[in-house]
Amino acid sequence: MKLAIVSPYPPSKGTLNEYAFHLVQQFKDKAEVTEIILITDKLPEGVTYPKSLEADHIKMVDAWEFNSLTNALKIRKAVNEYKPDVVLYNIQFLSFGDKKVPGALGLLAPLITRWSGVPSMVLLHNIIETVDLQSAGITNNPIMKGIYNLSGTILTRLILSADMVAVTISKYVEILEEKYKVKNVALVPHGSFELPPLPDYNLPSGPLKVMTFGKFGTYKKVEILIDAIQLVRSRTDLDIEVVIAGTDNPNVKGYLQRVQTKYEGIPGLTFTGYVEEEDVPRIFTESAICVFPYTSTTGSSGVLHQAGSYGKATILPIIGDLKSLIEEEGYAGAYYEPDDTAGLADAIEKVLINEEYRTHLASSNYAAAASLPMADIVDWYLIHFKELIESKKRHTTLV
Repeated sequence: MKLAIVSPYPPSKGTLNEYAFHLVQQFKDKAEVTEIILITDKLPEGVTYPKSLEADHIKMVDAWEFNSLTNALKIRKAVNEYKPDVVLYNIQFLSFGDKKVPGALGLLAPLITRWSGVPSMVLLHNIIETVDLQSAGITNNPIMKGIYNLSGTILTRLILSADMVAVTISKYVEILEEKYKVKNVALVPHGSFELPPLPDYNLPSGPLKVMTFGKFGTYKKVEILIDAIQLVRSRTDLDIEVVIAGTDNPNVKGYLQRVQTKYEGIPGLTFTGYVEEEDVPRIFTESAICVFPYTSTTGSSGVLHQAGSYGKATILPIIGDLKSLIEEEGYAGAYYEPDDTAGLADAIEKVLINEEYRTHLASSNYAAAASLPMADIVDWYLIHFKELIESKKRHTTLV
């Protein structure tokens, strides 16, 4: 099988680049996959994709550019040139641009791939129907909400024109099938990126590192975490360091710098900036707990799966998709209501002062991650790919 994957890929900073990295790591080890063509976005001047990938029969094709109006055509050109057996799109609604027109036009690519005669499958990480536009920081204007929802419905119909669409939460399957009257949606769980050996649940010496990881500024905001830690410090003698790992959300540039300025006098506050893939294990291993300071969600959480892989206790808001994911896949955490600083402080304190409880949460999360490793998830994709390829062959024979 000659597989093409359309996605940002490290060192690209494009959204879902880390997910693509782990998908590729698993696909390249499957006997059925003889070659992978990575159709990626162009990197900034002076930055290049690693040449070492070629040793694993991986071809890097930097064919498209974020916010380009012609991405769908550029992807079609690459598909026509390299002639894969099937194309997997690892995308969400803003993968090809954060400007309305180029972002929308890029989402035509799966349909155009199908028209070109190559089976196309989309891994869609979120759906507009479950996004709280106000909490996610997109808009709180009722008219604009209506426009966004209408646009999202149109774009979803375009995406559903692919041969198959995979989503990571069962509720998404139900919503798409009921609203759009389609039968080409499949549930393929998110999966755990990697599964290190059974963790040592004892914490390293030094300050207790309370870590959060992501792209911040919209529905992920760190002020509530910093304020909650100040509350915990005021009533305990715990030595705590807050580690904010990640960068600004592209839609809120300068957010973390403003937070640093606002809390300049607060001790034990570390901003790591962008975390390279090789540094991810250290960030998680050194942490005592992983906190999710979210007011909304836009799909399954890669960070939750990573926390599980490294055996970390989590502090989680009780909100939509995240709650569904936790219930479906067996993850565990201490909970708080979104925007409730005191509730978040109580949850953090409860976990940090109770070693038995922290270890219970950590071991539960590791067990959940171990039950759905990425190696098994790509087997699900291979089954779907084979069905699509065989269906295409039968159709061609009939024609």
